[in-house]
Formats: sequence, structure tokens, C-alpha cells
Amino acid sequence: MKRILSLILATSFFASHGASAAVSEAEFEQLRQQLEAVSQRLEELAAENAKLRQAQDQTATAVADVETTIAEIQPADIPAAGEDWPDRVKLDGDFRYRIERISPENSSTRTRNRIRARTNIKAKVADNIDVGFGLATGGDDPVSTNQTLGGGGSSKGIALNLAYVDWEVIDGLHLFAGKFKNPLTKAGGQPLTWDGDWTPEGLALKYNRDWFFVNAMGTYLEGDSNKSNKNFSWGGQLGATGQIGDVWLMGGLGYYSIGTKGDATTFGDPTDPGDYFGNTAVEAGGLPCGTTPDTACVHAYDYSLMQVFAEAKFDIGNWPAVVFMDYINNSDPSDNNTGWLLGTKIGQTKDKGEMQFAYYYAEKEADSMLGIVTDSDFAGGGTDSKGHWLQFNYGVNKSWTVGAQYFINETDIASGNSSDYNRLMIDTQWKWK
Repeated sequence: MKRILSLILATSFFASHGASAAVSEAEFEQLRQQLEAVSQRLEELAAENAKLRQAQDQTATAVADVETTIAEIQPADIPAAGEDWPDRVKLDGDFRYRIERISPENSSTRTRNRIRARTNIKAKVADNIDVGFGLATGGDDPVSTNQTLGGGGSSKGIALNLAYVDWEVIDGLHLFAGKFKNPLTKAGGQPLTWDGDWTPEGLALKYNRDWFFVNAMGTYLEGDSNKSNKNFSWGGQLGATGQIGDVWLMGGLGYYSIGTKGDATTFGDPTDPGDYFGNTAVEAGGLPCGTTPDTACVHAYDYSLMQVFAEAKFDIGNWPAVVFMDYINNSDPSDNNTGWLLGTKIGQTKDKGEMQFAYYYAEKEADSMLGIVTDSDFAGGGTDSKGHWLQFNYGVNKSWTVGAQYFINETDIASGNSSDYNRLMIDTQWKWK
């Protein structure tokens, strides 16, 4: 490097002074020293540049290592670094306005206007953990969030409807704790054993894998050990799905253990036979509940329930259709211990102009299931009833439907003094999310 620079600068020097110019030894020595100084500085700059390049490479390697570490821990522990809270919080809800007319035999006809509004918030606190919270109209009724209008325009109640954590332990396996939506499969989506508004409290599990599924639940019907009717109930379902030609099939078995024998009702007045919701209740000594005024009663039986359920989905032309059945038996009592349902749905209301027709027939013997958590609309709620249910819905648009339901039922069958119960409900409903 030094020699090249010296030659270049010397050549430039002599060329600038002309071929005939005389150069003294002193001037030549001065030039040589200048060339050496310039060459030394260039070598120092080259060394510094090499050090800077090395440092830059080390920094790039360190940054890559940090990015790799974040990528490895992020999916299991924290949401994506660029994901804001609005992206991790989801809102949904619905509002329904209902006009209904209830016509029980041997009693006056009742007409009323009712509303139902529900709002739910779900936050993703980690990639596999959601926390949910929901509010709804109504009071403390475990199977209804309807609010009857009246009272001169008085303010209406808002209640806690959901409060839970949903942890996806592995792909397809969800664990729930708190107050959550019912995790149990209902054939055709219809409520033989469990009301659609019932939100159980306790622990639950849902597992779906390929062609089979498992649902399990442990719920506190009364979770305070100071209460005389404390009750922890549990149960589960095992089911399978498959397809034969163009028909999609689903079926399964269920078992539930609800130990209520000797316990008072967990909701309502223990001295009122009506607050056992069709189940057999007795006073001390085995007398029927209500024999002695203002005397506390208890459930006469446990509810050890075996369930069989199934449904088949197929198309009728351009109309989706489903046929479904549900059967349940309580092994504790020797009679009045069976319930069943058989029905169908044709059509859907997912978009503007679509329609759906639905029908089922159900029988619920008095001790076939726990009355407090059964459908609150069929025969006025509870068990010891049978009859028909018909429904028609029309989709105004993707979020708005209008429709009607009609119940033709009989109640109080076990007593031998059954009576008719007819109910018409006209609904308009909006859903948002």
C-alpha cells in the first residue's frame, strides 16, 4: 500500500513541476515523509473499519437470538407483540321483544310483553386462555332471563349471567371454571333436560377430536356448606359423529348424578310444592308436600339419569333439515321416571328471506329429570307434562329474525287430574357481534 501511494504521489509531483524542474534532496525527503504519514493513517482507518464491521455482525446475531427466543415463548405465554387490546376483546349480544299469551285450563288467560337482553365480553389473556363475563336482564330465576314489562316504566333488573375462564389445555380440549354456558350437547338444540338459559356453575370439560367428543360437568346446585340442601352434581356425555352418503349423523350416551333425596329445593320456598317444579316432594314422615300448611318439604328421590341422544342432518332440495331424538331415564324411582323427545327442523334463518319450521313432541314424567333446570316455557316449566311444540322463524336480514312459537301441552299428569296448557309466543330478535 505504501509503495503504491508513494509511486502515485511521486508521479503526480513530477508531472506537476514539469520534466525539466530540479528537485532537491530536502524536498524529496519532505515528500517521502508526507507519503508515509498518509499511508499510516489509511492503515489505521482500515483497521477501525474492520472492528466496526465485526461489532455490527455481533449485534445482528444477538438481535436474531432475541427474536427467536420471543417467537418460541410467545404462543404459549403472551399474545402477539403487535396485538392490541381491541383485537383480543370480543363483544356479542342479543335483544328480543316478546308478546305472549298463556291459556291454562281452569285459569284465566294471561297476556304479557317481555324483553330479553344479553351482553357478553370475552378477552383473550393468552393464546390458549379466554376469560368471559356476561350480563342479562331478569332476576335470579336459574332458567329465564326474560323481564316482564310493567310497573309504570320502573327500572328493570340486570343480573350476572356469565363469569368464567376457558383454558384450552391441548388442541380440542377445553376446561371451564366459574359460571358458563351449558357445555352439554342437546339433540337438535332442543331442551328436554336442560333449559337453554341455564348457565351452570362449577367446572366443565369439552373435548372434540376427529369423530368423537366428550363433555363433562360438575355443578353446584347449592355450593354453601351451611345450607341444608348443599348439592354438588356431576355428569357427562360420550358421543360420536360420522357421515353416510349425504347424511351427517351424531349420537351419544350420557350419565348424570344429582343427589337431591332428602334435600329441600335449591330455588324457591321449600314449603311450596310448586317450587319442586313437578318433582315428587314429601314432608317429614313421607306425607305429600303441601299436606300440612307451611311445612318444609324435601325431594323424595335422587336423579341418577341415563341418556341416549341422536340427530341426523341432510338436505331436502335446497332446504337443510335435521331429525333428532332424546331419551332419559331416572333409575331411583320405580315409576314416573322416563322422559323423551322426538322432533325435526327444516330450513334456516342465517340470511335475508330464509325461513325455518320446527316441531317436536315431548313427554316428561314427574321424576324423569330434575325439574328446576328444565325448559321454563314447555307446559310452564318443570316436569310432569307432555305435548307438542311448533315454531316458525323468518330472517329479515343476517342479524334480525321474527317468528312465533306455540305450545300445546298437558300438565299435572301424575296426579290423575291433568289439565291443558296452551302458550303462544311472538318474537322479534336482533343479534350482534
